[in-house]
Amino acid sequence: MTSGQLAMAPQDATDRARFESELQRIIAAGQEAHVVMRVLGSLAFQLHCPKYGYLQEKLGRAYTDIDFAAYGREAAGVRALMAGLGYSDNREVFVVSEGARAIFDNPRLGLHVDVFYDRLDFSHVISWAGRLDIDRPTIPLAEMFLEKMQIFRINEKDIIDTIMLVLEHPFGASDSETINMAHISRLCASDWGLWRTVTMNLQKVAQLASGCAQLEAEHKSQVVAQVQRALAAIESEPKTMAWRLRSRVGDRVKWYKDVDEVE
Repeated sequence: MTSGQLAMAPQDATDRARFESELQRIIAAGQEAHVVMRVLGSLAFQLHCPKYGYLQEKLGRAYTDIDFAAYGREAAGVRALMAGLGYSDNREVFVVSEGARAIFDNPRLGLHVDVFYDRLDFSHVISWAGRLDIDRPTIPLAEMFLEKMQIFRINEKDIIDTIMLVLEHPFGASDSETINMAHISRLCASDWGLWRTVTMNLQKVAQLASGCAQLEAEHKSQVVAQVQRALAAIESEPKTMAWRLRSRVGDRVKWYKDVDEVE
C-alpha cells in the first residue's frame, strides 16, 4: 500500500449497477420473508454514505461480491431465501466454517453472495450479537467501521470505504446515523489485540488520506480530525485488567489471526 494516490482500476458503471440492482432484489426478498439480513462490505458503504459514495467510483473502488450479516438461528431461512432467488449453496464452506459462513452462487448473473453468521471472524472477531436489529438495511455504522479497522493487512479498498464513512458520519455515543464510538471504545478497552490493530489502522487512514491527490484539502482535514477524535476516545476509555496484562507483552507476541480467503 503506497502513501500517494488512492486509486484502483475503474469499474464500468453498468457492472456497478448490476451489483446494486441485485442487492436491492435480495434486500426486498429478505424483508418480505422476515429474514434478518444486513448488508456489509463495499455496498453497505455505498448505501450508508449517499453524500460521499461517489468516492468509490472516483477512486476505482470496485464491487466484487455481495455480503450480508445474519443470525445463525436463521440459516435455514437464509438458504431458502437464496434458493428462491436462483442461488446455489456452497455447502462445503458452511461445513468447514462450522456454520459461521455461507457462500451462494448465481451462475446466470455471474455473482456470489457471502453471508456471515453471528460474527465476522477474520483478523479479529466482531460479533453481531444483539446488533443486527439496530440498523437496516446495513449493519450498524460501528460494525461497518470495525469491519475495516479489524483487518491487520488493510488495503486501499478498505481505506477508501473508511474515508467515506468518517466523512459522512460523526462519532458519538449512539447508533442513530452516528458511528458509536462508545461501543467501539469498550470493545477495544477489553481486547488489546483489537485495540492495537484498530489504532494502527486509524493512523494509516489519516496518512493515506493526507497524501491522496484525489481528495480535496477540506476532506483531508476532515478525515484527519475524525481520526484524532476516534483515537482520543479509544485512549480515554478505561482498560480492563486483561487488556493491561496483554499490553505488557505488546508486539512481541502475535495479536491477530492470519486470514485465508475463501474463493
